[in-house]
Amino acid sequence: MKTEIILKLNKSFEGSAYTKDGMEYWMARDLQKLLDYDEWRNFVKVIEKAKTACLNSKQSIFDHFVDVNKTIPMPKGDEF
Repeated sequence: MKTEIILKLNKSFEGSAYTKDGMEYWMARDLQKLLDYDEWRNFVKVIEKAKTACLNSKQSIFDHFVDVNKTIPMPKGDEF
C-alpha cells in the first residue's frame, strides 16, 4: 500500500476519535463508514469477530467494547 494512502487512512481514523475523561474511543457507526461498510448488519459481524479476538487473547470484552445508544435531536426538542 502506498505511504500516502496509509497516512490518509490513519488521519481519517484518528480524526474520528472521541475523547472523554482522558480516554480515547470510537463509535461503531463512524468506523462503519470509515471502513466502507454500507450496511450495519454486515459491520456488526466484524464487531462480533473483534470481540472473539479479544476473548482469544484473554482480554476482557468489557474493557474494549461498550454498548452505547446515541440520541438524536427531534424537531420539537424531544429526543428519540
